Amino acid sequence: MFARCALAATLFAALAATSAIADDLPDLKGRTVTVVAENTYPPLQFVDPKTGDAIGWEYDAVNEMARRLNFQVEYETTSWDAMIQAIHDGQYDMGMDGITIREDRMEMVDFSAPYMHSEMLMLVRGDEDRFSDAEGFAALDGGLIGTQAGTTPFYTAVYDVLDGNEQNPRIKLYETIGAAVQALRIGDVDLVLTDSTAANGYVNVSDGALKLVGEPLGAEDFGFIFPPDSYLQDAIDDAIASMKADGTLDALNKKWFFDYKMGQ
Repeated sequence: MFARCALAATLFAALAATSAIADDLPDLKGRTVTVVAENTYPPLQFVDPKTGDAIGWEYDAVNEMARRLNFQVEYETTSWDAMIQAIHDGQYDMGMDGITIREDRMEMVDFSAPYMHSEMLMLVRGDEDRFSDAEGFAALDGGLIGTQAGTTPFYTAVYDVLDGNEQNPRIKLYETIGAAVQALRIGDVDLVLTDSTAANGYVNVSDGALKLVGEPLGAEDFGFIFPPDSYLQDAIDDAIASMKADGTLDALNKKWFFDYKMGQ
């Protein structure tokens, strides 16, 4: 209870401190902004198992940006496979899914300034003792990696863990990172590569069923995505900068990465 009260006080202080900053931010005059997510990426965005509501770090961040920039949010959901193309085509105004800022994706969509820095980690079952790093996994006869096609974890699996063959049969593809993690838990695969944001989130709620092994396999920055030449990009960048400056992003990190427990 004390921790929750302290967190509330921290968030209140951070929000109160924005009153002067918000005066200097763009005013979007109450317009509606459609924001799309996949809702399978705890703690950034996921469905609360108790309430069925979509919640998470990114939801809190976007809601706060809406307050500071004076816009209304209309949330939608789509699959990861469809998201970047849909944003490019202008079906939505903004996308959020723990999206790594990469040059190839910049050919399709525009990115916000980074709102989070993360590293690629190896997620395994809690009783895994056959390997403890990427080299050990690569040498494991028949070891399988679960991942999503076209994602940073997929390319890390192909080029940093295995042999560079994108058709390697040791890679099993799933529609969502959540499905890959479930396959790991039941023994269908032996390793899931994901960024430290999601990895720590899954370990945190697994009650010992999952753990991390090895060293980070690379770093990445996350950003929100927009259709090319979006009116939103500069405004969102300004909001991110103000939330960094007044401690709001730090408060959200504490809430979702340290204090929040799934199902409690």
